[in-house]
Formats: sequence, structure tokens, C-alpha cells
Amino acid sequence: MLTTAGVARRAAVRKLVTADAAEAGAAGAWMIETMPGSTLSLPRCSHCGFSVATTKSTATATVTACEKINQVLRIGGKERMASRSAIDAWLEKTLEPGRFKDYGPNGLQVEGRNEVHKIVSGVTASRALIEAAIDAQADAILVHHGLFWRGHDGRVTGWLKQRLALLLAADINLYAYHLPLDAHPELGNNAQFGAKLKIAADARFGDQDLGFIGSPAQPITTAALSALLQFRLNRAPTVVEGDGRPLARIGWCTGGAQGSFEAAIAAGADAYITGEISEPQAHYARETGVAFFACGHHASERFGVAALGERLGQELGVEHRFVEIENPA
Repeated sequence: MLTTAGVARRAAVRKLVTADAAEAGAAGAWMIETMPGSTLSLPRCSHCGFSVATTKSTATATVTACEKINQVLRIGGKERMASRSAIDAWLEKTLEPGRFKDYGPNGLQVEGRNEVHKIVSGVTASRALIEAAIDAQADAILVHHGLFWRGHDGRVTGWLKQRLALLLAADINLYAYHLPLDAHPELGNNAQFGAKLKIAADARFGDQDLGFIGSPAQPITTAALSALLQFRLNRAPTVVEGDGRPLARIGWCTGGAQGSFEAAIAAGADAYITGEISEPQAHYARETGVAFFACGHHASERFGVAALGERLGQELGVEHRFVEIENPA
């Protein structure tokens, strides 16, 4: 017999997905029940999901909720569930956070309920993501950017109080992994970013070996790489052209890793891709001839946490949904 919470979760899923999964897949769209008797057809995104709009927080945020068709609450008549400690142990074993010197605590940052049936993943533990997780009736949230960072003075006020209050009131667990998620060779931000570009890393560089470097199938031009990044990320990168050489070796490190540009140059890169640019990088690119691409901190770090959450759900038997909170960064 399902618990009251289990019945509520089942009802929520019935309300969310009203079209037959096979028919939705064939049509390339989801039919979402927005009001009793009313449906909205939404196109699929690259994660086989759909887009919804939220009007919570200070401004309207467009949220892309990406949910795999095979992630339903019942398999073989049994409700899917893992304990908080089992999830914690799986993440620790998979990401090995003890290997890294990081800017904040990795792992369980806020403790919630023990039984986890559904986990929502996203880039940052923002208020919008927390509210989306509550609306989705999630038991845990998995993020790359958590709530606590080195140098924080410990006071719980303002935005931090608001986010914590939501998490504690809903009894939701918050897991956050920063550098360990950047570095993972298969599920990490850099590995997944390279996969989007179809470039496999054959070496590492930089502090704690966080930078990846590899070769495309054949050398490409700066313009071609810029176009590829815009296609994959749906936004135009900031580009500082080098000396126009063919790009045979490409280095990358997602997020705010503009400070690793010199290490990429030393590793033999013809081009370097990261999320952000600061004043010195333009000069380095012009003076060394190595092209520099800044494609957005948030934009470059969406893929790792989604892949990690997906694998966690598959191996531990919990429902997973990646939620994209739009961010211009």
C-alpha cells in the first residue's frame, strides 16, 4: 500500500503527463495538463523534456524541466526509493570529493527527509530552483553551485535565509558538488561539454588537472568553432581571435576558469574555451595567437549535473528531473 506521500506523488505525475509516452515520443512533443480539461503541447528539448513557466521569486523565470520518459514512479508495481545515506554514499564514491581543495563544502549541505523518491538537479541552488523542486514534490536537490562558500561569515540573512527556509519547511535534501563535478572523467561538466563538441580529452592541464584538452576530428577555424558553440549552447560566445591558425588542439574548462588560459597555452592549445572572460585574457590571446572563447558560466555548466542526476536515478532507482533555470551568464 502506498503512503499518503506516495499517493500524492502518483497523482502529481498523472497530472503532469497526460499523453501516452509512445505517442508523445512519435509526435516529438509532450501534452501537459495545465488546468482540468486543458492541455498544452510543448516541444521537446535535448533532454527529452518540456518547458514550463514559473512566476515565483522576484521575476518570471522560464524553467525547462527535463524528464526522461522511462523515469516514472512505479516499476513492477513498486514505488522507487533510495535512502538519503545511500545517495550520499553513491555520490561520495562516484565523485571522490576528498581529492579536491575546493571553495566550499561538497556533499550534503542541507539535510531533509530520509526517503528519497524524486531528485531534481540544476546548476545552482537558487530560490527559483528550490521552488521548482517543491512544485515537483522532490525529496532532494542536486546542484553544482550550493549555498555555502569559503569566506561566508556565517550569518543567515536575506537571500540565504529565504532559500534555507524553503528547503527546511519542505524537508528537502540539498547535495552540492563543485570541483569534483567539474573533474569527473565521464559525468563531469568538462567531460560532458567535450562530448557536446564531439572532442574527447586526451590530456589534462591546470590546477588540480581541471582543464581538458583534445583534438577535433580535423582542425577547424575560429569561425567554425564559434558557430558550433552557438549551436550547442544557444548563445553566441565572446571570441578573441588569435593569429588565425587552424585549431588542431582545443582546451576547455567550464565555468569561471578564465584564469586557466595561460595553463592551456602552455599545454599546447590553439584555442581555449571557458565560461567567462576577464580583462587580461584579450591581451594573452592577441599576444600568443591562441584564440579565446567565453561562452557563459551557467551555459557551459548545465550538462554535468544533468548527467550525474540521470546516472544516480538509474543506479539507485529514484526518479530524476533536470530543471533549467534560465540565466544570461
